[in-house]
Amino acid sequence: MPRQSPLDLPHDDPFGPHNLPYGVFTTPDAPDLRRIGVRYGDHVLDAGAAAAAAGSPHAVLLGHPTLNPLMAAGRPVWQAVRAELRAWLTEEAHRPAVEPLLHPLTAVALHLPFEVADYVDFYASEHHAANVGRMFRPEGEPLTPNWKHLPIGYHGRAGTVVVSGTPIGRPRGQLGSPSGHALPPFGPSRRLDFEAEVAFVIGAPSPVNTPVPLSGFHDHVFGVCLLNDWSARDIQSWEYRPLGPFLGKSFATSVAAWVTPLDALAAARTGPPARDVPLLPYLDDSAAEPGAFDLRIEVALNGHPIAHPPFAGMYWTAAQQLAHMTVNGASLRTGDLFASGTVSGPEPHQRGCLLELTWSGRDPLRLPDGERTFLEDGDEVTLTAWAPGPGNNRVALGEVTGRIAPAAQ
Repeated sequence: MPRQSPLDLPHDDPFGPHNLPYGVFTTPDAPDLRRIGVRYGDHVLDAGAAAAAAGSPHAVLLGHPTLNPLMAAGRPVWQAVRAELRAWLTEEAHRPAVEPLLHPLTAVALHLPFEVADYVDFYASEHHAANVGRMFRPEGEPLTPNWKHLPIGYHGRAGTVVVSGTPIGRPRGQLGSPSGHALPPFGPSRRLDFEAEVAFVIGAPSPVNTPVPLSGFHDHVFGVCLLNDWSARDIQSWEYRPLGPFLGKSFATSVAAWVTPLDALAAARTGPPARDVPLLPYLDDSAAEPGAFDLRIEVALNGHPIAHPPFAGMYWTAAQQLAHMTVNGASLRTGDLFASGTVSGPEPHQRGCLLELTWSGRDPLRLPDGERTFLEDGDEVTLTAWAPGPGNNRVALGEVTGRIAPAAQ
């Protein structure tokens, strides 16, 4: 039988021409030459080489070793490049030039696809926030008084954002409150957790003192990726009083190697949950386009599915998060990354972290390889997701995987 071309994908392939996520890759013969790639099925197109072969006006942008110059170019360029990529991969006239530029996924190394400028993590799931409130404030209201008035967030460490597949060293730190005047216990975290999240990548920047309205979301957000914001619950619970997350979060945040263009998720747009508290005008999306995304996430621990968090139910949308993040005049930079916070739904199997799944360790998970309350050394967490696409197709997001390594000595 003749060899099937990697250009001949089944019409329902979740990484087909309706998707076309961006990444950065190297090949074994040129391990120091980072190139922009576009995923197509189980292959990677060398986008820069394809652009050069086609005489594209965007060949220089696609010839960089990171996505940042392309992201900074703005939405009209993003749309033009996406149209070119689709043509190169689907039109017969381009086949002879493009087919040799496709590399099997198994034969390339994937890298962090963009340089992260700033990192902000939000707290946008009402179900997650309420569960945490019930655990830690059992006698009070589950949600804090400000929760439905603004998207709560914190500023993270951009330098510890790592690409999927990077080992995650168990963090060390102060682990809890001491008795009397004794020193706090110190050592490797004993309550290490994952957090299933969705992140948004800023392309076009904004000036200082120029808030971005809800309607500006499309002009600034380049794409979407899965994210795991690892959390050391014992370190965090001791240090966050009275401020916010610091060492319990900053040791590592894993992102997918693939950034899905925002336009690829057009069919997944949906309305957010009903608002039951009036919003200030800059956050009021009642007359805006549907701001939520119908993303179906699966969390697997050592290959065993343990949760299916639904992103469509997030109370605060990414457009509201962006508007709130800039309403005080803060600027956006190309490569800024902002994440949703833990995605959780109303059902027990929809909880997006072990803190919720085990109710702070009270109810261990029973898995084929043993019980878990929190992550052990050697455990591997994988996040995958898909969204409805055009023509009843699915749009898959690139996975995020991380394996826990022992703490440094």
